[in-house]
Amino acid sequence: MATPALVSPPANVMDSITPKSIKAPGHVLELLRRLHRKSLDQEAEIKASGAVEEIKSHASGDPKERKQLIDNLMRDKFIALVPDKAVYMYNMVRASRALHVVECGTSYGVSTIYLALAVGQNAAIAGKKPGSARVIATENEAAKAAQARAHWKEAGDSVMPWIDIREGDILETLQHDVADVDFVLFDIWSPMALPILKTLEPKLRNGAMLLTDNTISAAEGYAEFLSYIKADGSPYTTMTLPFEDGLELTLYSPNLVAV
Repeated sequence: MATPALVSPPANVMDSITPKSIKAPGHVLELLRRLHRKSLDQEAEIKASGAVEEIKSHASGDPKERKQLIDNLMRDKFIALVPDKAVYMYNMVRASRALHVVECGTSYGVSTIYLALAVGQNAAIAGKKPGSARVIATENEAAKAAQARAHWKEAGDSVMPWIDIREGDILETLQHDVADVDFVLFDIWSPMALPILKTLEPKLRNGAMLLTDNTISAAEGYAEFLSYIKADGSPYTTMTLPFEDGLELTLYSPNLVAV
Protein backbone atom coordinates (compact mmCIF):
# COMPACT_ATOMS: atom_id res chain seq x y z
CA MET A 1 0.00 0.00 0.00
CA ALA A 2 1.50 3.33 -1.03
CA THR A 3 1.83 5.95 1.69
CA PRO A 4 0.16 9.27 0.76
CA ALA A 5 2.43 12.30 0.55
CA LEU A 6 2.70 14.27 3.76
CA VAL A 7 1.10 17.70 3.85
CA SER A 8 2.76 20.56 5.73
CA PRO A 9 0.70 22.37 8.39
CA PRO A 10 -0.98 25.57 7.24
CA ALA A 11 0.99 28.76 7.83
CA ASN A 12 -1.61 30.01 10.32
CA VAL A 13 -1.79 26.77 12.35
CA MET A 14 -0.68 28.60 15.52
CA ASP A 15 -3.79 30.77 15.26
CA SER A 16 -5.77 27.81 16.63
CA ILE A 17 -4.48 28.54 20.14
CA THR A 18 -6.64 31.40 21.42
CA PRO A 19 -8.60 32.17 24.61
CA LYS A 20 -11.77 31.63 22.56
CA SER A 21 -10.79 28.12 21.45
CA ILE A 22 -9.36 26.84 24.72
CA LYS A 23 -9.97 27.95 28.30
CA ALA A 24 -6.55 28.22 29.94
CA PRO A 25 -4.48 30.70 31.95
CA GLY A 26 -2.40 33.06 29.83
CA HIS A 27 0.91 31.46 30.81
CA VAL A 28 -0.41 28.04 29.72
CA LEU A 29 -1.42 29.37 26.31
CA GLU A 30 2.07 30.87 25.92
CA LEU A 31 3.64 27.56 26.97
CA LEU A 32 1.56 25.69 24.41
CA ARG A 33 2.53 28.12 21.64
CA ARG A 34 6.21 27.74 22.51
CA LEU A 35 6.08 23.94 22.61
CA HIS A 36 4.07 23.70 19.38
CA ARG A 37 6.50 26.02 17.61
CA LYS A 38 9.42 23.81 18.60
CA SER A 39 7.52 20.69 17.54
CA LEU A 40 6.56 22.13 14.15
CA ASP A 41 10.13 23.30 13.50
CA GLN A 42 11.48 19.84 14.31
CA GLU A 43 8.87 18.17 12.11
CA ALA A 44 9.76 20.44 9.20
CA GLU A 45 13.45 19.58 9.62
CA ILE A 46 12.72 15.85 9.64
CA LYS A 47 10.57 16.08 6.50
CA ALA A 48 13.19 18.16 4.70
CA SER A 49 15.94 15.69 5.59
CA GLY A 50 14.06 12.68 4.19
CA ALA A 51 15.23 10.65 7.18
CA VAL A 52 11.93 8.79 7.72
CA GLU A 53 11.66 7.81 4.03
CA GLU A 54 15.25 6.58 4.11
CA ILE A 55 14.54 4.42 7.15
CA LYS A 56 11.45 2.96 5.49
CA SER A 57 13.35 2.10 2.32
CA HIS A 58 16.29 0.48 4.12
CA ALA A 59 14.30 -1.41 6.76
CA SER A 60 11.15 -2.19 4.80
CA GLY A 61 11.36 -5.95 5.41
CA ASP A 62 11.77 -5.81 9.17
CA PRO A 63 9.12 -3.90 11.19
CA LYS A 64 11.11 -4.23 14.43
CA GLU A 65 14.23 -2.78 12.83
CA ARG A 66 12.15 0.04 11.33
CA LYS A 67 10.61 0.86 14.71
CA GLN A 68 14.02 0.89 16.40
CA LEU A 69 15.47 3.24 13.78
CA ILE A 70 12.46 5.56 13.98
CA ASP A 71 12.61 5.49 17.80
CA ASN A 72 16.26 6.52 17.63
CA LEU A 73 15.42 9.35 15.23
CA MET A 74 12.52 10.62 17.34
CA ARG A 75 14.09 10.18 20.78
CA ASP A 76 14.78 13.91 21.22
CA LYS A 77 11.90 15.16 19.03
CA PHE A 78 8.52 16.56 20.14
CA ILE A 79 6.37 15.78 17.07
CA ALA A 80 3.28 16.76 19.04
CA LEU A 81 -0.31 16.78 17.86
CA VAL A 82 -0.60 19.89 15.67
CA PRO A 83 -2.45 22.84 17.26
CA ASP A 84 -5.72 22.62 15.36
CA LYS A 85 -6.07 18.92 16.18
CA ALA A 86 -5.13 19.54 19.80
CA VAL A 87 -7.71 22.32 20.19
CA TYR A 88 -10.34 20.10 18.53
CA MET A 89 -9.45 17.30 20.94
CA TYR A 90 -9.72 19.62 23.96
CA ASN A 91 -13.19 20.71 22.90
CA MET A 92 -14.34 17.13 22.23
CA VAL A 93 -13.22 16.09 25.72
CA ARG A 94 -15.07 19.08 27.19
CA ALA A 95 -18.20 18.42 25.14
CA SER A 96 -18.27 14.73 26.08
CA ARG A 97 -17.75 15.59 29.77
CA ALA A 98 -15.02 12.95 29.94
CA LEU A 99 -13.46 12.38 33.35
CA HIS A 100 -11.29 9.32 32.65
CA VAL A 101 -8.90 9.75 29.74
CA VAL A 102 -6.02 7.63 28.43
CA GLU A 103 -3.28 9.14 26.28
CA CYS A 104 -1.38 6.52 24.29
CA GLY A 105 1.99 8.11 23.55
CA THR A 106 2.76 11.11 25.76
CA SER A 107 6.21 12.08 24.46
CA TYR A 108 7.02 15.55 25.85
CA GLY A 109 3.53 16.07 27.28
CA VAL A 110 2.10 18.71 24.95
CA SER A 111 -1.21 16.98 24.18
CA THR A 112 -1.43 15.97 27.83
CA ILE A 113 -1.76 19.63 28.77
CA TYR A 114 -4.89 19.97 26.61
CA LEU A 115 -6.34 16.75 28.01
CA ALA A 116 -5.64 17.71 31.62
CA LEU A 117 -7.14 21.17 31.16
CA ALA A 118 -10.31 19.61 29.75
CA VAL A 119 -10.57 16.89 32.40
CA GLY A 120 -9.92 19.38 35.20
CA GLN A 121 -12.64 21.69 33.90
CA ASN A 122 -15.07 18.79 33.49
CA ALA A 123 -14.24 17.67 37.02
CA ALA A 124 -14.94 21.12 38.42
CA ILE A 125 -18.42 21.05 36.88
CA ALA A 126 -19.04 17.50 38.16
CA GLY A 127 -17.70 18.26 41.64
CA LYS A 128 -14.87 15.74 41.28
CA LYS A 129 -11.37 15.96 42.77
CA PRO A 130 -8.01 14.77 41.32
CA GLY A 131 -7.90 10.99 41.46
CA SER A 132 -11.60 10.64 40.76
CA ALA A 133 -10.93 12.29 37.40
CA ARG A 134 -7.61 11.97 35.59
CA VAL A 135 -5.58 11.67 32.45
CA ILE A 136 -3.49 8.50 32.33
CA ALA A 137 -0.41 9.50 30.32
CA THR A 138 1.85 6.77 28.96
CA GLU A 139 5.49 7.04 27.91
CA ASN A 140 8.18 4.41 27.38
CA GLU A 141 11.15 6.80 27.33
CA ALA A 142 12.19 7.95 30.81
CA ALA A 143 13.89 11.11 29.49
CA LYS A 144 10.73 12.18 27.66
CA ALA A 145 8.59 11.49 30.71
CA ALA A 146 10.90 13.65 32.84
CA GLN A 147 10.69 16.53 30.37
CA ALA A 148 6.91 16.13 30.17
CA ARG A 149 6.71 16.49 33.95
CA ALA A 150 8.73 19.71 33.73
CA HIS A 151 6.25 21.09 31.17
CA TRP A 152 3.27 20.13 33.34
CA LYS A 153 4.89 21.72 36.38
CA GLU A 154 5.35 24.92 34.36
CA ALA A 155 1.67 24.76 33.36
CA GLY A 156 0.76 24.59 37.04
CA ASP A 157 -2.35 23.73 39.04
CA SER A 158 -4.77 23.77 36.12
CA VAL A 159 -2.87 20.80 34.63
CA MET A 160 -0.51 18.98 37.01
CA PRO A 161 -3.01 17.52 39.57
CA TRP A 162 -5.03 15.76 36.87
CA ILE A 163 -2.22 13.67 35.35
CA ASP A 164 -1.23 10.10 36.23
CA ILE A 165 1.96 9.30 34.30
CA ARG A 166 2.70 5.62 33.57
CA GLU A 167 6.28 4.92 32.46
CA GLY A 168 7.30 1.74 30.65
CA ASP A 169 5.72 -0.73 28.24
CA ILE A 170 2.21 0.59 27.58
CA LEU A 171 0.74 -2.90 27.23
CA GLU A 172 1.85 -3.54 30.81
CA THR A 173 1.16 -0.15 32.40
CA LEU A 174 -2.46 -0.16 31.18
CA GLN A 175 -3.21 -3.58 32.66
CA HIS A 176 -4.08 -2.27 36.11
CA ASP A 177 -6.00 0.61 37.71
CA VAL A 178 -7.76 1.63 34.49
CA ALA A 179 -11.56 1.66 34.34
CA ASP A 180 -14.57 3.47 32.86
CA VAL A 181 -12.46 5.12 30.18
CA ASP A 182 -14.36 7.95 28.48
CA PHE A 183 -11.77 9.11 25.94
CA VAL A 184 -8.58 7.70 24.37
CA LEU A 185 -5.96 9.51 22.29
CA PHE A 186 -3.83 7.30 20.04
CA ASP A 187 -0.71 9.27 19.08
CA ILE A 188 1.77 6.43 19.03
CA TRP A 189 3.66 4.14 16.64
CA SER A 190 0.78 3.02 14.44
CA PRO A 191 1.20 -0.79 14.62
CA MET A 192 0.79 -0.53 18.42
CA ALA A 193 -2.70 0.95 18.14
CA LEU A 194 -4.60 -2.34 17.79
CA PRO A 195 -2.85 -4.22 20.64
CA ILE A 196 -3.46 -1.20 22.88
CA LEU A 197 -7.11 -0.98 21.87
CA LYS A 198 -7.62 -4.66 22.66
CA THR A 199 -6.03 -4.07 26.07
CA LEU A 200 -8.30 -1.11 26.75
CA GLU A 201 -11.51 -2.43 25.20
CA PRO A 202 -12.83 -4.16 28.35
CA LYS A 203 -12.18 -0.92 30.24
CA LEU A 204 -14.04 1.40 27.83
CA ARG A 205 -17.27 3.02 28.93
CA ASN A 206 -20.22 2.55 26.58
CA GLY A 207 -20.05 5.68 24.41
CA ALA A 208 -16.30 6.18 24.85
CA MET A 209 -14.58 8.28 22.21
CA LEU A 210 -11.30 7.39 20.49
CA LEU A 211 -9.19 9.90 18.58
CA THR A 212 -6.39 8.52 16.40
CA ASP A 213 -3.80 10.74 14.74
CA ASN A 214 -2.26 10.42 11.26
CA THR A 215 -4.60 7.73 9.96
CA ILE A 216 -4.04 8.92 6.38
CA SER A 217 -0.28 9.55 6.36
CA ALA A 218 0.33 6.38 8.42
CA ALA A 219 -2.48 4.34 6.84
CA GLU A 220 -0.23 1.35 6.18
CA GLY A 221 0.74 1.07 9.86
CA TYR A 222 -2.86 1.54 10.98
CA ALA A 223 -4.26 -1.02 8.51
CA GLU A 224 -5.08 -3.71 11.09
CA PHE A 225 -6.45 -1.17 13.57
CA LEU A 226 -8.72 0.40 10.95
CA SER A 227 -9.87 -2.99 9.68
CA TYR A 228 -10.76 -3.98 13.24
CA ILE A 229 -12.87 -0.94 14.06
CA LYS A 230 -14.55 -0.94 10.62
CA ALA A 231 -15.35 -4.67 10.52
CA ASP A 232 -18.94 -5.81 10.18
CA GLY A 233 -20.38 -6.37 13.63
CA SER A 234 -17.75 -4.18 15.26
CA PRO A 235 -18.91 -2.21 18.32
CA TYR A 236 -17.46 0.95 16.77
CA THR A 237 -18.66 3.72 14.50
CA THR A 238 -15.88 5.73 12.92
CA MET A 239 -15.04 8.45 10.43
CA THR A 240 -11.90 10.16 9.15
CA LEU A 241 -11.98 13.88 9.89
CA PRO A 242 -10.54 16.35 7.34
CA PHE A 243 -7.42 17.31 9.28
CA GLU A 244 -3.82 17.28 8.07
CA ASP A 245 -2.60 13.69 7.57
CA GLY A 246 -5.89 12.30 8.91
CA LEU A 247 -7.62 12.18 12.28
CA GLU A 248 -9.97 9.29 13.05
CA LEU A 249 -12.94 9.88 15.34
CA THR A 250 -14.35 6.62 16.70
CA LEU A 251 -17.18 5.88 19.13
CA TYR A 252 -17.49 2.68 21.15
CA SER A 253 -21.14 1.57 21.33
CA PRO A 254 -21.26 -2.17 22.08
CA ASN A 255 -24.98 -2.24 22.85
CA LEU A 256 -26.18 -0.07 19.99
CA VAL A 257 -28.34 -1.87 17.43
CA ALA A 258 -29.11 -0.26 14.06
CA VAL A 259 -32.87 0.00 13.42
